[in-house]
Amino acid sequence: MKLLLTEDDPQIGEGLMLGLNDAGFQVDWVQRGSQALAAIGHTAYDLWVLDLGLPDMDGLDLLKQSQAAAHRPATLILSARHVTTDRVKGLNLGADDYLVKPFDFDELLARLHALHRRAQGRRDPSLTLGTLVIDPLRRDVRLADQPLALSPREFDILLALAEQPGVVRSAEWLENRLYRWGTEVASNAVQVHLHHLRRKLGDGWLHNVRGSGYKLVPPAAATSAPSAP
Repeated sequence: MKLLLTEDDPQIGEGLMLGLNDAGFQVDWVQRGSQALAAIGHTAYDLWVLDLGLPDMDGLDLLKQSQAAAHRPATLILSARHVTTDRVKGLNLGADDYLVKPFDFDELLARLHALHRRAQGRRDPSLTLGTLVIDPLRRDVRLADQPLALSPREFDILLALAEQPGVVRSAEWLENRLYRWGTEVASNAVQVHLHHLRRKLGDGWLHNVRGSGYKLVPPAAATSAPSAP
């Protein structure tokens, strides 16, 4: 999952980035409100973790300004402000959740996964597609009730495609989901991961739609589908 972290404290920001990366999130970390607005304007994020005490603007003002973004992600405010009025303002401005610092990291992870499920309109923590079952929180995959060993990148690709089965995703879209800003990526890295993933899944799951990208469907449902906008 692609996540934007807006946190001006270097120690907290670095700790969150490392922990979230270890949990399977692809994190872009910015420390100013203006940077967050720019990031939301050109990158499609699944989730946004927002601190309110930023050096160039108040986080609540940033939240209000972000309402104009075409694809504002599901937002969790993570702040030391604990008074009810700040919580109410944040939620009324469009935040989806509010967690007060200091916080338990496992609780943060659980809340982020819950936000993502709600944004997708599902309740089940696992994704089930035919005989394929994916647990995003545990990063566990079972195929026909047997464990499937995947590399971290293979898992991320599988999850990204399984969240909207049958929708064609370009290699560029997948690359954006897999890597953070400024990461140097080999030109064929995504294709290599897809090749290994296709081999592990077996025939009929992963399809290359010539000139458009890739889609994931159960073997019995391998029909054409339109590309995502």
